[in-house]
Amino acid sequence: MLGYACINMELREQGIFTNRTLRKATLEEKGMPYLSELIEANLHDLLTIMHHNEEEGIRFFRISSEIFPFWSHPELGYELEELPNSEVIISLLKDIGDYATKYGHRITTHPGPYNVLASPNPAVVSKAILELECHSKMFDFMGFVPSFENKINIHVGGAYGEPSAALARFCVAFTQLSVSLQARLTVENDDRANLYSTLDLYNNIYKVIGIPIVFDYHHHIFNTGGQTEQEALELAISTWPTGVMPVVHYSESKTLHAGESKPTPAHSDLVYGPMSFYGNLIDVMVEAKHKEKALVTLSINPY
Repeated sequence: MLGYACINMELREQGIFTNRTLRKATLEEKGMPYLSELIEANLHDLLTIMHHNEEEGIRFFRISSEIFPFWSHPELGYELEELPNSEVIISLLKDIGDYATKYGHRITTHPGPYNVLASPNPAVVSKAILELECHSKMFDFMGFVPSFENKINIHVGGAYGEPSAALARFCVAFTQLSVSLQARLTVENDDRANLYSTLDLYNNIYKVIGIPIVFDYHHHIFNTGGQTEQEALELAISTWPTGVMPVVHYSESKTLHAGESKPTPAHSDLVYGPMSFYGNLIDVMVEAKHKEKALVTLSINPY
């Protein structure tokens, strides 16, 4: 399957989106009822996007990490059951999960880069764990059985001058996660040579704690780890358990589409490929600025 992330460009023009948020001062002024209204609107629009995706034959979607503002905040955080309209919110989450299950939609998420389990700062790690647990709870409320089918994908984070130590800290932090979150967490290769290639993740993460690797084609260009694209892709695929389709990310460099010869990490508006599967079966999350519009322009070579 081909999928896209977070925003449907066509629907966004109609005021349908899922990342309504607010500032801390606004929350303190307007309180939980206003926050609840935003969450309800976000969830309602998520269901609308899923209906639209079904009409367009798209059954792979990465949902926004901003649906629940301040959910994991150390001071202003909350339990969903505490919200003024909790029954409506919990019902919407169930409706989203039921719809995804009925029509075979794969729903995933990719929490932001500030979720760093490898940090040497315990406070940063604790905050990341809380944020990631909230994502896992969201999937629980949707009724999804914990598995990599509904993955929660992150990067290892910084190297802090000692990449081996950082990778080891990531593995230690993993043991502090709930069983449900452990069953959903995946890790992705980086686009900087001083961070982690697919081979680094295989040797230091997968072999230690057994979580799957999400291979990013574009990132591999900048950090090959001494492997060809096919070698890195198939190494990442080998980390996924039987019965769960491996996920990869595909994007292209904005500079190349602008006529420049040197690629940069910034994503282009659309993607064209050809993207090579090398004979493998994979689900592809297309990361392009024009979101669902890029699914039409991408050319795929199965071999």
